[in-house]
Amino acid sequence: MEIYNDQEIIHYPSLRTMLMVERILREADKMIDREELKRRLPSKIMHQTLNLILKYLEEKGMIIDSHKGILWIYNPSPKLKKAIENAREI
Repeated sequence: MEIYNDQEIIHYPSLRTMLMVERILREADKMIDREELKRRLPSKIMHQTLNLILKYLEEKGMIIDSHKGILWIYNPSPKLKKAIENAREI
């Protein structure tokens, strides 16, 4: 068993599960909490597995996971990326 952040990983998510979670978050029109995310998934998921997926998505800059909920923030737009790169801090 591998240890991730001082927790022993019992079950790693499948690609199918990762894509299901990603789709639900992408299509959500507002922040949703973990329980709402679990309700929207077509199949059950272990809490630890969900946390692992959310941690991965957050580390990749695709979501914000706060005490208020989870929000999809990833935008692959090349125009947005260029604007951010050329922006100046005020």
